[in-house]
Amino acid sequence: MKKVLLSLSALLCLEGCAAPISVRQLSLTAAYQDRNESALAGNRLTNLTRTVLQRGNLLPLWQAHPAQALLELQHRTRRHFYTSTLEDQLFALAELNYFQGRRHRDRGAFMAAALYAYAYINPDGTADARPSPYDIHLRQACDLYMFGLTEALGTPVNLVSQQWRLSSGPVDISIDPAQLRWHGHDVTDIRPVSRLAVSGFENIYRQKGLGEPVGALPHLTKQENQSFQIANSLRVPMNLMLVMSTPRQQILSDHISASFQLTPIDETIVGEHAPLQFDQTTARAESLNDAMDWSVEYRGFLDGRLFNQGDRLQLLTIEPHQAGHRPVVLVHGTASSAARWANMVNDLMEDPVIRNHYEFWFFSYATGNPIPYSALQLRQALEKAVAQLGGAKADPALGKITLIGHSQGGLLAKMLVVNTGDRLWNGMVSVPLDRLKLRPADETLLRDALFPKPLPEARSVVFISTPQHGSYVAGLSVAQLVGRLVTFPVSVQEVVRAVFASSPETRKLNMRPWRVGSVYGMSPRSSFIRSLAAIPVAPGIDSHSIIPVLGNGPLKTADDGVVTYESAHVPDVQSELVVRHSGHSTQSNPVTTAEVRRILIEQLEKDGTVPPDTDTCGKGTVTSLGGSYTPLPKGEPQ
Repeated sequence: MKKVLLSLSALLCLEGCAAPISVRQLSLTAAYQDRNESALAGNRLTNLTRTVLQRGNLLPLWQAHPAQALLELQHRTRRHFYTSTLEDQLFALAELNYFQGRRHRDRGAFMAAALYAYAYINPDGTADARPSPYDIHLRQACDLYMFGLTEALGTPVNLVSQQWRLSSGPVDISIDPAQLRWHGHDVTDIRPVSRLAVSGFENIYRQKGLGEPVGALPHLTKQENQSFQIANSLRVPMNLMLVMSTPRQQILSDHISASFQLTPIDETIVGEHAPLQFDQTTARAESLNDAMDWSVEYRGFLDGRLFNQGDRLQLLTIEPHQAGHRPVVLVHGTASSAARWANMVNDLMEDPVIRNHYEFWFFSYATGNPIPYSALQLRQALEKAVAQLGGAKADPALGKITLIGHSQGGLLAKMLVVNTGDRLWNGMVSVPLDRLKLRPADETLLRDALFPKPLPEARSVVFISTPQHGSYVAGLSVAQLVGRLVTFPVSVQEVVRAVFASSPETRKLNMRPWRVGSVYGMSPRSSFIRSLAAIPVAPGIDSHSIIPVLGNGPLKTADDGVVTYESAHVPDVQSELVVRHSGHSTQSNPVTTAEVRRILIEQLEKDGTVPPDTDTCGKGTVTSLGGSYTPLPKGEPQ
């Protein structure tokens, strides 16, 4: 008896030690994870869904036979047998179907998850009846809807009328063919982007809302492909919705009718209550990643014939031209490529004023070639594109081109905004061109390249890190040694030989082939760079300089690692911005991007396109983590 009492006493002590309710301290990370657990994040359900199952006495059945538990909850919900609110049960059905879809790779379960999530988010009636925007389950339901559609519809999305057979009954989905149009282009190859990770961009832009973010390819016209190359991989950021009228009424019925709704990022839907979700940076990344050949950076420097071969076009855009949109032509520097503008364009396109009034064209060229030859290719590419798009008469925006050049690209841009007369030629060759005995083709090439006039459509030019008076790096012997490795196009080789053979006086010139290339052309000792530096931008064309420098020292001795401040500084620009603590490749610097944005918006204000009150970044002195930048008074160095 004594042993029994002792055992009972020990048992009671053990029971007393285990409190039925306890509280413990969590770390901040663990506390956040505990409040955000869901089938979206792992294998645990939200507390809300577990509560719905527990109150309906379905939790043990879910743990043993999930499919049966899901069917039972679905049956009870449709019979209006509520152990919790209808809203909670719809959320639970969305999450449980998503869980099952992921576990069994069941597209039907993913479709059911999306439908239940849509009914949870959109009650029958007004938008005021929606779940509270402060409720975490609303955002989770939006993600269940998005990922449910992503997995149900697959890749690419086949947007045709279709029927689904779900456990709750048939689902008929229709599509209006007019939905598959974007600015007069049929769209195809619609692909979800929600499961893609992007690297290489400094900033990732996603517009939160409802729906599945996708990227679609517009079918381009023959004229668009001929005028300039629109990336074949162009992805227009779009939103895909599966919508149904009276969602909660339909979701409880034995038949559902729904429709697809495809919306581009630049179009709005009148009467749409919920904001739409887009993943614009990922769509742009896909366009640039597939369109840009990164290998051309060094091949394009060493092989001057690269863009003279096959169908490799030099002018590229990531969207078809839209009437009223002004071209911004971006010209990269030496041993570089158009993809180096990606971060700047990604940031600028997030500004609605920029996006609604400008479009970006990228020019690529063999950067080892003579600068006048590359500038002539730029001119010809732009003339062809503008003409085949109808010209400025058809669309006045085509007559308002902004040229932005980085490093050597700035020199190419300058060749399109100066009226050289014979000054450039006379600075390089002592014999007048018309006294040389040349073939007509050679004389035409030299006249077009070295006697340029302003491009009629050019309205402004922005020089970034541009060696206006030459680069000290280009003057180094090692740089000139590399410059000797460049292979020039046949036309360049022939015209150089022709000039030598045309007159005894030209044979005295030191015009060995490598000395006509871009590397020597950017040397401070080059007669080309010295002659071009003395020629101002033509009247009527606005010009701006953005000059990066390393450190905080005096500007007279400052440089960006490639170009000195004094070389990049020219006195006759409308504005000059010094970007402190920035190296030569400053295109991705937020200060540089802000200044480009300021210039573009200022142009719109100037001609009354936008009101002068539009916010403009870059005015005054701004201090950032990378240092400070100050727009300097015209022609006045610090």
